[in-house]
Amino acid sequence: MHSETAYEITTLPVQQATGHGPMLPHEIPPGVQLVTLPGGIRTLAYTQPPAAPGSQSVPAAAPIPTWAKTTALLAPTIGGGIAAAGIGLFYAAPGLIAMSQALWAAVALIAAGAIAPLLLRAIRRTGKAPATTYITQNITATGLLGKATGTINHR
Repeated sequence: MHSETAYEITTLPVQQATGHGPMLPHEIPPGVQLVTLPGGIRTLAYTQPPAAPGSQSVPAAAPIPTWAKTTALLAPTIGGGIAAAGIGLFYAAPGLIAMSQALWAAVALIAAGAIAPLLLRAIRRTGKAPATTYITQNITATGLLGKATGTINHR
């Protein structure tokens, strides 16, 4: 991919690179051992002590806190309540739609009842309505079963 590198890569033996020889046993920190890897390379590594046979015991189970028990018991209850509310809304939806339409009809009726008198009053003031005719009747009668006579006056 690249042509020749700009510098030459070299490796030095450990003694030349550090100026010291291999580590002495008293210089190795605790928990570090000299191990041989599967490829045959020997290196220092942190190791764990081998477990004694039969000493593997199952740790005792810690008691479950009360808040965890309460939460575990409430979770399905809350989920069931939400599911029941969803089902209830599903079945109530047609009724809710009908009630909302009825409420809008009632609002329209109230608005019409408030606006109609104002419109009638405005029409009477503009003079577009016909003039009012007054009729007066004068009726006279003699006795309970007597003949009645009357006059009608138009103004």
